[in-house]
Amino acid sequence: MNRTGLFIALGLFFVVGLLFGLYPELDIKLSAAFYDATHKTFPLKLNGAAGFARDAAMWIAWAFVVPSFGALIWKAIRPDRPLLVKGRTIVFLVGTLALSAGVLTNLTFKTYWGRPRPVVVTEFNGPQQFVPWWDPRGTCGRNCSFFSGEGATAFWTYAPAALAPPQWRPLAYTAATVFGVVTSGLRMAFGGHFFTDVAIAGLVTFLVIWVAFALIYRWPRTRLSDERIDAALTRFASPLHRVLRRSRA
Repeated sequence: MNRTGLFIALGLFFVVGLLFGLYPELDIKLSAAFYDATHKTFPLKLNGAAGFARDAAMWIAWAFVVPSFGALIWKAIRPDRPLLVKGRTIVFLVGTLALSAGVLTNLTFKTYWGRPRPVVVTEFNGPQQFVPWWDPRGTCGRNCSFFSGEGATAFWTYAPAALAPPQWRPLAYTAATVFGVVTSGLRMAFGGHFFTDVAIAGLVTFLVIWVAFALIYRWPRTRLSDERIDAALTRFASPLHRVLRRSRA
C-alpha cells in the first residue's frame, strides 16, 4: 500500500474511464466474446462447475474476515478478555469490506445507477438499452450492473494481502490480483457485468483499502493502536455484559 500502487490505480482509473467513456461500444465487444449468438445466451452461466467456482470465490473472500467477526462477537460476550484478533486488523478488514463491497456498491451505485446488465440489453437479445458506464439514466430498477459487488468483494482480498508479512506481501498482492481478475472474468462470462463494471469495482476497492491503510497504520495523526481499539470495545460492551450478569444472577 505505497504511493506507487496509488499512482498505478489512479492511472488505470483515468485510462479505463476515458477510453470506455469515449468508446462505450468496447464494453459490448468484450462481453460479446462470451455470448453465443446462435443460441442467444451466455453459455457459461449454465455451467455447474463455473457456478460453483463463482460461489467458492465469495466463500474464500469472506473467509479472510470471519475471524474478525468472531473476535467481535467473543468480545461482546466477554469484554473483560482481550481481543482474539488485533484491533487494527478488525477495523481494517471489516471496515474496508463493508465500505467497498457493501456501502459503495449495493447501497449506493447498484441501487441508484440504473445501468442494465449485459444479459438484458438489446445487443444480447434483451429488452433494455445499453448505456455507458458513466450514465446513471439506464432503465434498470434495482440490483443493477454498475459497479460489480462480487468484483469488489474479490478485489477486497488486497486488504488481507496488505497485512501479510513484508517478505510475502508481493506474492499476496499478486494472488489477490489474479483472484480478482478471474472472479471478475466469470461475472463477465455469465453476462452479469460489463468490463467497466468489474474494472472500476476493483479500482474503487483498491483506493478504499489504500486510504484505510494509511489512516489506520501509516499517517501519524490518524494512526490507531490495537490497545486503544481493545479498550474502546471493552467500554462499549461492558454495560450490556453487566446487565446480562445481573439478569443471570
